[in-house]
Amino acid sequence: MHVVIMGCGRLGSTLAHKLDAQGHTVAVIDQNADAFRRLGAEFSGTTVTGIGFDRDTLREAGIERADAFAAVSSGDNSNIISARLARETYGVSRVVARIYDSRRALVYERLGIPTVATIRWAADRMVRHLIPEGTVEVFRDPTSSISIVEAPLHRDWVGNTVSRFEDASGARVAYLMRFGIGSLPTPSTVLQDGDQVFVLVTDETVGPVLSIASSAAQGGH
Repeated sequence: MHVVIMGCGRLGSTLAHKLDAQGHTVAVIDQNADAFRRLGAEFSGTTVTGIGFDRDTLREAGIERADAFAAVSSGDNSNIISARLARETYGVSRVVARIYDSRRALVYERLGIPTVATIRWAADRMVRHLIPEGTVEVFRDPTSSISIVEAPLHRDWVGNTVSRFEDASGARVAYLMRFGIGSLPTPSTVLQDGDQVFVLVTDETVGPVLSIASSAAQGGH
């Protein structure tokens, strides 16, 4: 794959090294030529000094043959403009943009451009380390909208199906851990004693879902 990266800060340079080490061809764009020092002598890709949403700069970086484009500069506006240009003008199929403003991130996700909302994601992760709330979160998406948490089950749920739990809680079961082995349940999967159940939730639904999981199942099996 040929990957074009706009921005040679810590994230951009780290990303460039990882992709380069995996054997991909990489072109890095930055308007500050000194930024390329972060790449070091071992970097085998190319560097282009210029503005990431300038068409001549993008063409010099090989945007017309690019398989993927990452906009990871320090500016939200620059990132989203260049990401949209890569997708809509040059037809790059894999495009991602780093966005600091999480409200903008949600808007651009709706436009079909995957984003990483850096500040909110990092803050949410830090809060969960600093102030444990008893919730075991194993995944949170880059926009910090959806997470996967463990839902400890009341013993009365044993013998009920996954579909019954989903209907009662309004959550979707992402996977089960049974005897230390992960599995993808079907709606007819019967919950067993000792199962660890991991569910997809939002910040708004996690409380009610965990409350239902920890309460006795209504109406029996």
